[in-house]
Amino acid sequence: MASDAGENKAPLAGGQLAIVTVALALAVFMNVLDISIANVSIPTIAGELAVSPDQGTWVITFFAVANAIAVPVSGWLARQVGEVRLFVVCTLLFTLFSWFCGLAFTFPMLLACRALQGASAGPMIPLSQSLLLSCYPNDKRGFANGVWGMTAVVGPVAGPILGGWITEHINWSWIFYINVPIGLLAAGVSWVMLRDRETAITRQRIDGVGLLLLAVGVGSLQILLDQGNDKAWFQSTYIVTLALISLVTLSFFVVWELTADRPIVELHLFGDRNFAIATTALCFGYMAFFSAIVILPLWLQTQMGYTSEWAGYATASLGLLGAIFSPISGRLADKVDPRILVTTGFVIFAAVSFYNSGFNDNATFWQLFVPRLPWGVGTAFFFIPLITLAFSRLPVSQVASASGLFNFLRQISLGFGTSLSVTLWDKRATLHDHRLTSHLTAFDPATTHWLAQAREAGISTAQAYAKLASQVSGQAFMLATNDLFYLSGWLFLLLIGLIWLASPVNGRGRE
Repeated sequence: MASDAGENKAPLAGGQLAIVTVALALAVFMNVLDISIANVSIPTIAGELAVSPDQGTWVITFFAVANAIAVPVSGWLARQVGEVRLFVVCTLLFTLFSWFCGLAFTFPMLLACRALQGASAGPMIPLSQSLLLSCYPNDKRGFANGVWGMTAVVGPVAGPILGGWITEHINWSWIFYINVPIGLLAAGVSWVMLRDRETAITRQRIDGVGLLLLAVGVGSLQILLDQGNDKAWFQSTYIVTLALISLVTLSFFVVWELTADRPIVELHLFGDRNFAIATTALCFGYMAFFSAIVILPLWLQTQMGYTSEWAGYATASLGLLGAIFSPISGRLADKVDPRILVTTGFVIFAAVSFYNSGFNDNATFWQLFVPRLPWGVGTAFFFIPLITLAFSRLPVSQVASASGLFNFLRQISLGFGTSLSVTLWDKRATLHDHRLTSHLTAFDPATTHWLAQAREAGISTAQAYAKLASQVSGQAFMLATNDLFYLSGWLFLLLIGLIWLASPVNGRGRE
């Protein structure tokens, strides 16, 4: 957590500012990339380490659980050792455990290293944001958020592309090895440039009860979200047990933290109107936003015959323009009411969602790729101004804690969005499959005509029915994909009304 002394440090300028910005941005990119880069490599990793694909998904779960627990305690940890020192140590540890992940020769070793990697990654994102903002003057905090957000929004989209390419053309270990040079560079430059800007250290006893409740509650919730769909959700005693544990422990956690003298997570930040509204908009918006990133490649690989590499290329259009427009959005956030920019982002999201809710399974690669390009523009005008709005009335001394809480809820929303979208996709596909199948009777002219053509082509009756069932299934999943885009479009429109409940701010973050 930045101290008052830290706030009085003069902003950096020129080459120093540019070097620090690049170093912090690289650390963020490396961090968020690792959230999604392993996803497409799970079948390969599972095969080489002799476990089932279902067991292989624990590579993602272990990282996510450890990361989710570590993120919200970033503010408390920073007060104990200083922001700069904690950021550099976490970056070096993340780099070390990335190397160990690549070296892993057994599955338990890989899981242990992924958990340690996730825990060390937790404080990196909020601290990188806090350190970056402390280096910029107040009237350029929006631009700083834009540069920071550029890497944060591109990473999750670039992960599957890079992971798929590395797995197919090199070896899965290199999805972890690539972090080593980036991490060493980011840590070294950050220490050299920022060690004289270390924040004050305020020793305080750890809130042990709060930490225990957080770890158990968030750990149970994250496992529930990762495993729920595979276990048929609440039809499984395992999932019901996890749900009860997370509900009880997180309820006690909220009560405990609101009444504790020295809480490990500063929930009182929600007393700030703009922080509360921006965080709520982020949670629901991120759920809808990430559902497209999850469902599109899933549909392409399971129903459209795309490889993981080409599914990654098709998905890239969702974030391609985000890298270009994020700094622009950040610059505008210093001059324009962030609510206007967020509204622009939601309108773009809604328009793209509604347009993509009318696609069919005859669409070519370019017909899928090009219409989704504006999504990246919407990402820049959604994510970056929301950060500016959330922290607009908070002093720099609270940014690390606020960023930790903000990014913790963003990650939980990512988990909810992923699980909910996959579940809805499956259920809508089943519904459409039943509806379409109900028309395939001996009395339906179209069905009898199709079967007659199949017989004329030399296809047996059994083969014809199997092919017809496959086509119906493909149509059902296509319609389910369209349904999710349609639902997302309406959610984005509803969030526009919420964002205008926030207080207006100017370029200096004041009302």
